[in-house]
This record gives sequence, C-alpha cells and structure tokens, in this order.
Amino acid sequence: MKTFGIITLNIESEASYIHEIAARSHSCGMECYHFLPSSINPLTKQVQGRRFCATKKSWVDGEFPIPSLIYDRCFYGDDEHSKQCIPIVSWLKSMDDITFLGFGLPNKLELYETLSNSRLSPYLPHSQSIKDCLQVANALYKQKKIIIKPINGSQGYGIYYLKKNNKTIHVKTEKNKKIISRIFPNETKLFQWLQPLINFRPYLLQPYLELSNTSSQPFDIRILLQKDEKGVWVERGKGIRIGNTGGILSNLSAGGSVLDFTSWSSTQASKEYICSELNFITTNLPKILEREILPLFEIGIDIGMAKNGALWILDVNSKPGRKVVLQTEPDLEETLFLAPLLYGKYLTQSDYKERKSYYEKTLYH
Repeated sequence: MKTFGIITLNIESEASYIHEIAARSHSCGMECYHFLPSSINPLTKQVQGRRFCATKKSWVDGEFPIPSLIYDRCFYGDDEHSKQCIPIVSWLKSMDDITFLGFGLPNKLELYETLSNSRLSPYLPHSQSIKDCLQVANALYKQKKIIIKPINGSQGYGIYYLKKNNKTIHVKTEKNKKIISRIFPNETKLFQWLQPLINFRPYLLQPYLELSNTSSQPFDIRILLQKDEKGVWVERGKGIRIGNTGGILSNLSAGGSVLDFTSWSSTQASKEYICSELNFITTNLPKILEREILPLFEIGIDIGMAKNGALWILDVNSKPGRKVVLQTEPDLEETLFLAPLLYGKYLTQSDYKERKSYYEKTLYH
C-alpha cells in the first residue's frame, strides 16, 4: 500500500480538511500520515507523527518512515519554527524516493517577472521591489494612491494602502478584521514608520487599482484549479470574495464574505466578456507556470475587476484554501477531499522522474 503524507507546521492546521482526506485514503489504496517537517529524524529518516487508522477512523500517534508521496500544506511565517522547517522541506524535495504533489511557487516579485514575459502580461499590475522610502514617496507623488505588500506575504497579511493628499499621507491596512487608518503630517513622519517595515521584510509596490463594487467594498474572483486523476488541469469552481466597506482586502481571513459566481455574473452587463477573459487566464496560467517554473498540483487565482471592466491578476497561490468554492458549491466536497489522493495515485503510476530535474525555487507559497 502506498504511503501518503501530509505536512503542516502545526498539527492542528487545517485539521478538518486533512481528516477528510485521510478518511478516504484507504479506499484509494493508500495509508495516510500527518506530520511536521521538524519531527523528522534526519539520520534514521523516521518520523514522529500520526497515522490514520481506517478501522477506528481516527489518528494514531507513532513512528514511521517518511511517506513516499507528500502533500505540502506548510504556511511559513517569520517565526523560528518556520525558519527551521524551510530547509527541511527543501531537503525532502531533493530526495529521489519522495514525490511531492506540487513544488510551490516563487515569491510575488519572481512570479510577476515570469508572467510579465508571457501572454498574460496585460493582466498584471506593474510591480517593483521597494529599495528605499524615497522610491515610495516618488510613486506617491506621481500616482497619488499606491499599494505596498510583502513579497513573501499570504492571506492579505501586511498589505497597506497609501494615499497622498495635499500635505498629508493617509495609510490604511486591515488587521483582525478591522480597518486601521493613520494620517502622517509629512514625509518625514511617514518614513519613520515605513523604514522599519521595509527593513524587516522585503516589500513590493503596485499602483492602487479601483477594485471595489458600488457599495465601496473591495471584491475579487477566486478560482480554484487542480489536476485531476489523469494529471489534467481542471477548474473546480469559482466564487466572489467581498471585503468590508471602505477596506482594501477581500480575503476571508480579513472578514470577507462570499457570493456565488453564477449569481454575481448574471447581474453583469459584460458577462460574456468576463467569462471569456477568465477562461483565457485559467487556460494559459498553469501552462506558463509549469513551463517556466515548477510542476504543480493546484492553484488559487485571485482576479480583480476594475470599474472600467478591466481584469487584473492580483495573486496566484500554490496552496489555496477551499472555503470560497465549498461555500458556493458545497456539492464539490467529495471531489475536493479525494483530489490530492487521486492525483497522488496518478503520479505513482506515471513517469514523473523528470519532475526532479528542476525542482524547488522557493517554498513560501
């Protein structure tokens, strides 16, 4: 029986999702394990983790060899445990007898540079790494409104909206589902706040795009793509994420809500154009990413729509959540819980050795 391992940084992370996958593993001819990268003994290659018992339908703690198939659901932060686990996962990805379902994507800036040389370049907001505070001040002077976000960020964390008024600079962000605003009287005060921020982690700068609805709520389209049991990319579903009035994020972690895509699109005068553009993006994006970067299993795409109808690729995530799709299309539950197992089974039955030749540029997503 094939061994299927799920790695996370916390044993409670995505507990329900991981349990549902494990509960179906036996029917797919697999034994399911859940463990942390830091629980591996590098000398013995034994793991302290838990195995799913098909008869008891529950987890059993124990020691076992590193599974031959691995589904990576690690979300890294700035903490010491994340820093400890990143090189361990890189080491796992380099091993010939271990197959990862997907290898992850590079950071937002590398991803932008890759896609800006492709046919999807018209859908990308211009992005540049922030070198110093003066660069931000110059962008504000020219554009009046900008967005800055962490190059390695996820779930909307650390994103700031900056607006230049006549004399003051307005900065806005969202934390713990609340909008936090601050007014700086001049550039000197802004720089005193900004410098420690960009010293702590790399940031990128983008123009601010008007991506809100008529109620001044930010919104975007979240699309989930996965490979099926034959290794073919399929669209699992899509939905609309709506943020707080006056906010800058539509992420569910920031307090956003969800709307069914079909219901939303039926109210749009340009429905056919929107669907055609979305189809162009979802058809081309996986091919470009796998040709230029790494083999993947799933992708979450966030697409914003400006008031003039233009569509923008806001983010691409190789470890997407499923809340949007499951809330709008609950009948997809079984498909989504089985998907990692069926794709893993496909990999064990196909020639995937070439996947090792250009593995892993980054682990952040």
